[in-house]
Amino acid sequence: MASIALALTAPSADAATMSGTAARATSASGCDTARGAVTGSLDTLGQRHGLAAAAVEVVDGRCGKWSVARGVADLSTGRPMNAKDRLRIGSVSKTFTATVVVQLAAEGRIGLDVPVERYLPGLIRGNGHDGRTITVRQLLQHTSGLPDHVEAVAGRPVEEWRYRHFEPRELIETALKLPPPDKKWHYSTTNTIVAGLIVEKVTGHGVEAEVTRRIIKPLGLRDTYWPGDDTRILGPHSRSYFRGPDAPDGTPSPRVDGTEWNVTFGRAGGALISTPSDVNRFFGALFGGELLPERWLAEMKRTVPADPDRLWPGARYGLGLIASPLECGGWWWGHGGTVPGGHRALGAIGPGGRTVSLALNEVPATDRAEQDFRAVVSTAFCADRTGQAKETP
Repeated sequence: MASIALALTAPSADAATMSGTAARATSASGCDTARGAVTGSLDTLGQRHGLAAAAVEVVDGRCGKWSVARGVADLSTGRPMNAKDRLRIGSVSKTFTATVVVQLAAEGRIGLDVPVERYLPGLIRGNGHDGRTITVRQLLQHTSGLPDHVEAVAGRPVEEWRYRHFEPRELIETALKLPPPDKKWHYSTTNTIVAGLIVEKVTGHGVEAEVTRRIIKPLGLRDTYWPGDDTRILGPHSRSYFRGPDAPDGTPSPRVDGTEWNVTFGRAGGALISTPSDVNRFFGALFGGELLPERWLAEMKRTVPADPDRLWPGARYGLGLIASPLECGGWWWGHGGTVPGGHRALGAIGPGGRTVSLALNEVPATDRAEQDFRAVVSTAFCADRTGQAKETP
């Protein structure tokens, strides 16, 4: 009887071939569905909101690596957008810096629950702030209670600071003069700048050098670098654009080219230049165990609720990581970034290890445009998936 049962359940060679062909056809169909849906969502950004250009790269084991680009990368020449173009990734830099901090914690050189005062005595004092009561974890999690110096800097006329050099301690001093936040979770680039100084204190090297040594070079991120005071973006890149205030009658102001910018105001929390491909490689490596042991990645994924007014409803925040729920189930993990000159970036990894990286060369100007920007990411994860297992970050 056992041999009969085996004969009944074992597929023939022809049946196995047909099954494999059907599976490949289904997979190809799903990949085509995803590409078509993502292309449509990018078109929405241009047609509905008039953004200059957008590009996305998606990588997973089933569909491989593919990209879509729409719009114009350089309005002066008409050159089309390319997903291989470099751009300023803004606050995606925070995840790079946080990863180095957690690497040093794994090496026993930084304590996540140790007060900032131990590493930077006397730096955080005044206006109700005290480094003796703020931990390294709280810096990375944005629960330190520190204001954001960017709010003060960006409130000045653009030409006063666009090409200016800023020192980290100068930026921290600026933040400490601001009113304390009124909520427990307060997104602040100042937190990451303080974390960068802690990296410098314990390693003897600037945080930029440590990120380069520990992440950029080992992963072969050839298009990722810290620009320092160089206002240019080296290599092939999209131009970036921003607009001034609308006219009194509501007429939109013309676009201004904001590509050249001194981004030392962002430092460890916002100065990196990269590409969608490199950002995907980074998040794939981080979540694939190439940069941190599993226990320490779990520390990065310990989240608290984020302020929906500063991120969006449902978002949570870990150590330099955003967790955002997907309509098809599960979460994506990653980070977004914006720079005042006009580049907008987002890198994420979702269920099944699929990575998605999105690049704009003009920042969405309305809440609806920002929602449609995030919808591109959701579409890239969900267009060919349903009913994914749920998890709680």
